[in-house]
Amino acid sequence: MLALISRRFALVTVAAAMTSMLSTTSPTRAGELDFVVIKAPDQVPAKSGTVDLGGFKLAYWDTGGDGEPVVLLHPASVGHDAWIYQQPALSKAGFRVIGFARRGYRGSDAGPADHGTASGDLGALVEALDLGKVHLVGVAAGGIYAADYAITYPGAVKSLVIANSLVTVGDKDYMAASAALRPKGFEEMPADFKELGPTYRSGNPEGTAQWLEINRNAVHTRFRQDPQSKMTLDDLATITVPTLMLTGTADLYTPPPMLKKMADRMRNVSVTIVEGAGHAAFWEQPEAFNSAVIDFLRKSD
Repeated sequence: MLALISRRFALVTVAAAMTSMLSTTSPTRAGELDFVVIKAPDQVPAKSGTVDLGGFKLAYWDTGGDGEPVVLLHPASVGHDAWIYQQPALSKAGFRVIGFARRGYRGSDAGPADHGTASGDLGALVEALDLGKVHLVGVAAGGIYAADYAITYPGAVKSLVIANSLVTVGDKDYMAASAALRPKGFEEMPADFKELGPTYRSGNPEGTAQWLEINRNAVHTRFRQDPQSKMTLDDLATITVPTLMLTGTADLYTPPPMLKKMADRMRNVSVTIVEGAGHAAFWEQPEAFNSAVIDFLRKSD
């Protein structure tokens, strides 16, 4: 398995905890456009299992150990098997790492017709594995549910990473600005075009093909689980735990100015911008992504 990463990158988290809900964030720039293709690291041993949620099951993997638990929430485009660059990096950094597949994704059942909520399912997983307070890392759609969980269960979260995510903020002005970014028919365009930046697609066709293979096999029953909260900018402002907001300069869904609209309303936030990355910085530039996340998590311990 190959990944496109930066040959050189500098990561210095310069945005400290905010004392005002309306204070402006100062983004860290991560990654350079001098790329090489490298092999993905070997995975560390992890237990695979399922959690029974009353007649249906969710699949998960868990590296175990005594480290602080970090739960990874996958995008809509791929499932819990896409964390091949994060699982070993976070585990070797001393964390207990858990990934799970939401309802309808490979390894998990679709569940009842009402679909429930991803936050409710996450809470059941946390309870079943006796994780206690957790660090959450959510990418794209996973960022929606990570933020929703932090809003709905504020005492259950130790820190929060929201990467490449619009967070489905319901404010009309925000939604209008977001919709204006993408032309009619955008959602029918190829998945790799929407999700992966042009630097990655042109520089690493093999990695693009591997991402597409995971994408094709990710979902067996497609539907959307609604968040439990309204997910407005005012809701985001209620999050008090340390939060890292991250996106790429080539993200067609969440370019830096859209991320800033959210970050400016949050109380305790840092911002990292990954140069050249599209909507999947965790896959396109895993070294830059992992370094930003690990540095943030260590400061949040």
